Amino acid sequence: MEKPEKVGGAYDPKTTEEKIYGLWLKSGYFNPDKLPPKIYPKKAKRYTVILPPPNITGSLHMGHALNATIEDILVRYHRMRGYKAAWLPGTDHAGIAAQNVVEKELRKQNISRFDLGREKFVGEIWKWREKYGGVILDQLKKLGASCDWSRARFTMDEKYAREVQAAFVHYHRKGLIYRGERVVNWCPRCRTSLSDLEIEYREEKGKLWRLKYPLKDGGEIIVATTRPETMLGDAAVAVNPKDARYKNVIGKTAVLPIQNREIPVIADAAIDADFGTGAVKVTPAHDLLDAEIASRHSLPFHQIIDERGRMQNAGVCDGLKPPECREIVLKKLGDLNLIESAEDYVHNVSLCYRCGSRLEPILSKQWFSKMGGLAKTAIGAVKSGKTKIYPKNFEKPYLDWLGNVKDWCVSRQIWWGQRLPVWFCAQNQTEISNDHPPAGGPISKQNENSTAEKFAVSVKKPRQCPFCKNCDMEQSADVLDTWFSSALWPFAGLSPADVRKFYPSDVLVTARDIINLWVARMIFSGREFMDKEPFKKVLIHGTILTKEGKRMSKSLGTGIDPLSLIDSYGADAVRFGIIWQATGNQDIRWDEAAVIAGKKFANKLWNASRFVAANQTASPQKVEKKSDGFRPRGATAADKKILKELTRVKKTAEKNIGALEFGKALRDIYDFFWHSFCDRYIEESKKQMEDPAKRESAAATLSFVLNESLKMLHPFMPFITEEIYGTAAAAPPEAGPAGNERRMLMIEKW
Repeated sequence: MEKPEKVGGAYDPKTTEEKIYGLWLKSGYFNPDKLPPKIYPKKAKRYTVILPPPNITGSLHMGHALNATIEDILVRYHRMRGYKAAWLPGTDHAGIAAQNVVEKELRKQNISRFDLGREKFVGEIWKWREKYGGVILDQLKKLGASCDWSRARFTMDEKYAREVQAAFVHYHRKGLIYRGERVVNWCPRCRTSLSDLEIEYREEKGKLWRLKYPLKDGGEIIVATTRPETMLGDAAVAVNPKDARYKNVIGKTAVLPIQNREIPVIADAAIDADFGTGAVKVTPAHDLLDAEIASRHSLPFHQIIDERGRMQNAGVCDGLKPPECREIVLKKLGDLNLIESAEDYVHNVSLCYRCGSRLEPILSKQWFSKMGGLAKTAIGAVKSGKTKIYPKNFEKPYLDWLGNVKDWCVSRQIWWGQRLPVWFCAQNQTEISNDHPPAGGPISKQNENSTAEKFAVSVKKPRQCPFCKNCDMEQSADVLDTWFSSALWPFAGLSPADVRKFYPSDVLVTARDIINLWVARMIFSGREFMDKEPFKKVLIHGTILTKEGKRMSKSLGTGIDPLSLIDSYGADAVRFGIIWQATGNQDIRWDEAAVIAGKKFANKLWNASRFVAANQTASPQKVEKKSDGFRPRGATAADKKILKELTRVKKTAEKNIGALEFGKALRDIYDFFWHSFCDRYIEESKKQMEDPAKRESAAATLSFVLNESLKMLHPFMPFITEEIYGTAAAAPPEAGPAGNERRMLMIEKW
């Protein structure tokens, strides 16, 4: 390190923070392997945190800032406690999101991905990633993140991708991954399947229609629906078996209007008797619940919407979008006097979580992961206490979801991602290719020869086709769900040596909205491939909302840019403001006043250090540990009191950080430093400085309390504390020979 300088002038975070981060990087101490062996011997304990990999399409938002600040506090705190602390960073390839970003750029040039073809299009995404993919990691550095950047990974790195494909092969060989035709959530815009957890919902004002379905032997049954256009694919009318209104109708045959197809009236307990008329249309190929009902009653699946979101097998509606078809269907039903009524109705519509397009459930051949046994593994990890979730109330949604989980659709029909390690015999290939625009036509018919499919599952392409013996086998066009690859994040892509060092990690810090998307899947993946849970603790932090309690959104103009706050107030003030408001792991109604308070506190800290520097004696004495606590020779009552309070606040800070109560820890340290030290003791020390007999003990106490306060504050406000500690006044005499170089605060002993 450079020789210490005196603290002087006003504190300027803009010039200081860049300089300090450069010193940290130069030291290499973010890498636990490069920590000084005299301070961190080989036998030193390790402490590991894995950074939830941000998407390469993302930029730093307040949620990232909260998560990263918490993780940095933990890493810096344990590093100062003598642990070889490692914070492992990296980025996620963000399959659908990244593909959408690049497609938008191409559309500006009137180019589609199909114009380029798969290979060239993927090449364009790699170019985009090289240019923009590391932006968010650079932004984390502005926040002060002490990640081991030498170990940064990317989920599309060759090693990582191979391990993901190997996991698929492993599951398939165990019979836990299978190929089947089922109704899935389909995004017509992205042209891919989505899992149930990748859906967003939006309230939409629509209509609830009551439609008359004639009964074959006379009479009619009135069904309620919000989507009359899908009636063209109906396979039955269903009622609840306990609904007395329909006791005499169950088992009869209805005639589907327009299509003139005979369909049964069935009873199923899944029907809500209080919805509409209590009788509903069953469209198995275009509704997930209807598909389940159909499987119980052996109903046929009539595919009337294709992968483009266009009508098919729908007569005059063929090629139209569903809303366009709806108008035609309603006109025909009206002409036939089969509409009883229509009323305003507000309901939730499902949207793609990446592009925002309305989803269409369709019948599709996909790859699925059997979740039964894996879910039990993830449940057992938490119930046994091997993985603890904080706060404990988040255990319930975790366990509830796993207790009712369905098989997971792991295949996606996009081009950016890890391709399935599945190889089809070219002479018997019936898989739908997503390398070209869908031409339409019913998926069920395209896949009706599925029994003839012949494929091999292997990471490497088979040298010889095991079926026809002479074809050039074709790899599946599908890629794996991004969450399938990120489920291996705690260990995939690491070297064998690093796996031994850093697996399992100590704590995972994340948001509640991905408990099931990510946390549960990492837990069962860790047990499956590493025979051990991937982390000991899971901290679910709150969500930062607007001051009015609404979710922040850049598109709605309600988002707050943490980089802008850093530019205005400094990273330490932003970190202070975030943690100050993060109490009890509740959602945060963001108030910039807390950041302003953080800046004022930084100024208080700076000015206090200037006072201490100005009042050092020529031959400073040490504050030594005595049986009754820390104190210098000749300590006064005021000296003893502040040192006693210092001991107390250190213990409570350790307790609160250990309990993951960071807001409480910061508030306690703040109150001690501002009120006990600055307001009371510094004022008292001014009087002691006038007495030669008390000057030495006052100077020693001032220096000692300041430095211990810097250590406590460093995990929360690393830049300013490191800057002050690098001055002659701040570092205590025992830190190094007087007047010589002193080591960094980030590796000082807590």
